[in-house]
This record gives sequence, C-alpha cells and structure tokens, in this order.
Amino acid sequence: MNSQGMRVVVATGNAGKVREIEEALGGLGWQLEGLGDLPLPEETGTTYEENVQLKACSVAFARRIPALADDSGIEVAALGGQPGVYSARFGNFKTDVERNVYLLERLRGQMDRRARFVSVVMLAYPDGKVETYRGELTGTILEGPRGQNGFGYDPLFLPDGETRTLAEMTVPEKRAISHRGRALAALRAAHLARK
Repeated sequence: MNSQGMRVVVATGNAGKVREIEEALGGLGWQLEGLGDLPLPEETGTTYEENVQLKACSVAFARRIPALADDSGIEVAALGGQPGVYSARFGNFKTDVERNVYLLERLRGQMDRRARFVSVVMLAYPDGKVETYRGELTGTILEGPRGQNGFGYDPLFLPDGETRTLAEMTVPEKRAISHRGRALAALRAAHLARK
C-alpha cells in the first residue's frame, strides 16, 4: 500500500514530540494533524507496547484516520529499570525539572549510572491493523544537568560514545541517534520501501 499523502493524527499532547515526529518523517508526504480537543486515554498499561496501543488505537478509531503514537521512557540500571513506563510521572512530579531532581536524588551515591531510553512507536489504522517499531539508546545518567535543548531527561543523559548530553545536541543530531529517532527511522524506511 502506498501511503503517500496519507492523513495521520499524531496522538500526543507533547509539542516537543510532535516537532521531532514531523522532522523525522519528512519525505513520506504525510499530512500530520494534531489531536485537537480529542482527549487521550489514561496510560494504564505496564509496558510501552500496551500504552502506545491504547493511545494509537483509540485516536485512530475516534478520528477514523491512521494515528501515530509513541510511548517512551528511561530505564535506570541502579533502580531496577525504573522509572520505565512511568517516566513521565516519576515521583508524581509535574515538571521535567522536578523529575530530574528526583532521579538525581535517587541515584545519589550510586556508582552504576547506566541507563537506556526506550521508545515504541505505533501506527494504528481505523480497521484495527497496527504497525509497531522499537528504538533504544544506551548511556549514562550524569550527576547534574547539561544543555538547554531537548526535554524530559535529555539534560541528564549522556549517550554511549558521546561527549554531549542529548540536551546539548541540535534536534537533527539528537534525532539521528535517539531512541524515538531510531523507531521513527524504522517506520519511515518501511513506508519508503512501499513507494
């Protein structure tokens, strides 16, 4: 199926994610649309796959056009993989800064600061068909934030083999290596192959 010119709803209220997705999927010829006033379902899943399916399928069904959703998180080795799917509400804090401070407090004195970002992207169609793509990025949690770009845990995350945090990189640099960038690149490649 040629998806050129396809209308797709981006099922997120996060403006940073919307910008990343628009840039990552350039060249597909898709018409990306925002959620508008459509509410997203509560993320009650215990895995990224469950949460992304809740969002993508409910939006595709409600809007009657394909919907693209992402669920992602950071998994910290010293915390047994936490916060994982709960990254956006870690410690029940509302802001990125509060969650970052909480993460640093939890890691105080820890020698093992290994972590990975995980992203699962799903494209859901109104007929119930879904496509799922996964991306990961491994790295280390620093002892303090660096950089003004990005969002979420980006200022604390130093990717393996890099000297700059994700928040010190430009959007194209981050997209080229990020977990979400890798998942979206797989989706883009799959659809370009169908043209």
